[in-house]
Amino acid sequence: MSKTKNRWLIAAAAVGIHISIGSVYSWSVFTNPLKEAHNWGLSEISLTFSIAILFLGLSAAFMGHFVEKYGPRTSGILSSICFGAGLIGAGFAESIGSLYLMYFFYGALGGIGLGIGYITPVSSLVKWFPDRRGLATGLAIMGFGFASLIASPVIASLISSAGIDKTFYILGAVYFIIMIASSLYLSPPPKGWLPEGMKGNKEISQEKNRDLSQLTANEAIKTIRFWALWAMLFINVTCGIAIISVASPMAQDVAGLSAAAAAAMVGIMGLFNGFGRIGWATVSDYIGRPNVYTAFFAIQTVAFLLLPSISNAILFQLIIFLILTCYGGGFASIPAYIGDLFGTKQLGAIHGYILTAWAAAGLAGPLVVSWIRETTNSYSLTLFIFGGAFVCALSISLLIRLNIKKLRETNLYTSSNSVKPS
Repeated sequence: MSKTKNRWLIAAAAVGIHISIGSVYSWSVFTNPLKEAHNWGLSEISLTFSIAILFLGLSAAFMGHFVEKYGPRTSGILSSICFGAGLIGAGFAESIGSLYLMYFFYGALGGIGLGIGYITPVSSLVKWFPDRRGLATGLAIMGFGFASLIASPVIASLISSAGIDKTFYILGAVYFIIMIASSLYLSPPPKGWLPEGMKGNKEISQEKNRDLSQLTANEAIKTIRFWALWAMLFINVTCGIAIISVASPMAQDVAGLSAAAAAAMVGIMGLFNGFGRIGWATVSDYIGRPNVYTAFFAIQTVAFLLLPSISNAILFQLIIFLILTCYGGGFASIPAYIGDLFGTKQLGAIHGYILTAWAAAGLAGPLVVSWIRETTNSYSLTLFIFGGAFVCALSISLLIRLNIKKLRETNLYTSSNSVKPS
């Protein structure tokens, strides 16, 4: 028999993939150099990032079944090829000054690599960590959140020393190597495998069987629970991305921060986004995913309704940081929530479908907040509207509990009636 792999190294491999593709959040570092080199407009350059996020959501949705069918190793290799080729192609596009090729390589091809890479490790991690689903998926998705803190200064240094095109070439090669190495170690656990702490303990070893159901992706999307998760993620991401997109000018307008202080706040926001991913996901292992999501929306309802009236700079920033932990935590906790509700049969495919909420929110959030700001010349109405959206999300998080309770009672009834007396 072959030796069983170390599940913590599986988690490290997942982080390797996510910390590579998460560098997409450092796209803004390229903005000014590209503008100066080619005289491209700000909106034209920003569209590259929007295309990448759009293709992330679309490829996650359409390639989820591919991930489940061919496994994490094959899908990870495909992600490595697409993302690495996308970056190298972006270098070529920059060298000849072609914006449309930049859209194709970095936006479309790189975006496909992003989507496949994002969902690739998740299904395996949930199976390797039946006792710590939240912690495992939180670790990987934390890597995606923290990636820009590492990548941004490296990219800035490479651009100044090697040029824009060579920066893309170097990044493409380095990330390709990291992702390939990580992908080659990924694999699902052997059939029937359990971690040492669960072996021999009948109550704990039944953790897998406590999932509400074992559904395929096509079965899952026909349930109320799926669309409740989709709506909750959409609202959480829409409002979070909106805050991220206008954090600096809003801090200056509402709380009176200087431009330098607001810029520093934006940098620190990345830390809270990352820590929120691992922190909330770990907490969800102890208090349950339904409780965590209810906490997200209760906290953010109060936070968004308070923000317009807060002029104290420190308090304003603390509330923004709290919102960012909930934003990151929503991403990290959703895979474990999917496993709880639909099982692990096709978790990757279901996760891919759910991530279309991210693609939709990535387009809706910044557009809504910018339009309302320009129309009303104030951020207050935007924050009140988002506060109202979180009231809706809070209601959904409470209603889904009723659906879960009803299904659990049905499962118990069916189970008890299926046992025949001896």
